[in-house]
Amino acid sequence: MSNQKIRWGVLGCASIAKRSVVPGIQGSQLNEVRAIASRSLEKSLETAKELNIPVAYGSYEELINDQELDAIYIPLPNQLHKEWTIKAMKAGKHVLCEKPIALTHKEAEEMLLVSKEMGVIAAEAFMYRYHPRYERIKQLIADGAIGDLRLIKGSFTFNNGDSTDNVRFVKEWGGGSLYDVGCYPISAARYFLDLEPIAATMQAMFSEKHGGVDMMAAGLVEFPGDVSLLFDCGMWAAFRNPMEILGTKGRIEIPHAFLGKNENEGNYYLHTDQGVEEMKAESLDTYSLQADAFARAIYGEQPLPFPLEDAIANMKVLEACLQSAENGTRVTLNG
Repeated sequence: MSNQKIRWGVLGCASIAKRSVVPGIQGSQLNEVRAIASRSLEKSLETAKELNIPVAYGSYEELINDQELDAIYIPLPNQLHKEWTIKAMKAGKHVLCEKPIALTHKEAEEMLLVSKEMGVIAAEAFMYRYHPRYERIKQLIADGAIGDLRLIKGSFTFNNGDSTDNVRFVKEWGGGSLYDVGCYPISAARYFLDLEPIAATMQAMFSEKHGGVDMMAAGLVEFPGDVSLLFDCGMWAAFRNPMEILGTKGRIEIPHAFLGKNENEGNYYLHTDQGVEEMKAESLDTYSLQADAFARAIYGEQPLPFPLEDAIANMKVLEACLQSAENGTRVTLNG
């Protein structure tokens, strides 16, 4: 392993960056945050001071052209993901971009082509999957602990309905609950099953009060082998983020599937005829785990667990779900 830590720049001062991702990178083993940029130098200077980041820039271009940086983290609004990921990669930088990776799978495919052309790594920032409990749950399923899979259920909701002037409320910018949080249970189901869906059906509440975006949605995603994901997502409902994996001989319950930093919130439960077994999960910073996995991929030590191809596949499902809700139809996916 190189003794040189991966040097990160942060493209934007979004709350997710300040609250979670930057502290996660700073607390990781193989990374450091060296610079941050905003379109306002005053804002980037303020954020740099707050987060103890050495360098602040007043433009995105300055950051991606900084020769002292190896990788860029992009927490910009969804409609800017493709543009700035591609610009950063063309500047020779590896890129970790917030979810959803783009507005469409076609945009994500363009990003993949550039990453291959430039020989850099690009990935979507789904931090939850880097906690080792997910590998353990997947192994439980593979070992037959709950028998044959019959159904996966997942939810991710929170209440942001009273806010105003929110980028999540602009339809043309990839706003709405599906793209913001519905992407989580969809990605998790694909991970557990190691399969890609064949069809999707979704019903949504499109709120004119919130720019016509889906503020609440519920859907059915069909997988090969007669297994389905039932999911719901929302930005105008009480907070929750559980998952349940149902089999013929038992079920696995994950009360806090995507978020939960408090002690024991990562624990999950195996329900069988023998009773309920609480499975302990370490209290780990998944943002740090994500950053270290990204660094090891840059070092060439191991492949990135979730490459950009995975993000493209997830985007196809999101597009199908949104199309279904808008048209009132079942949408098939053809790979």
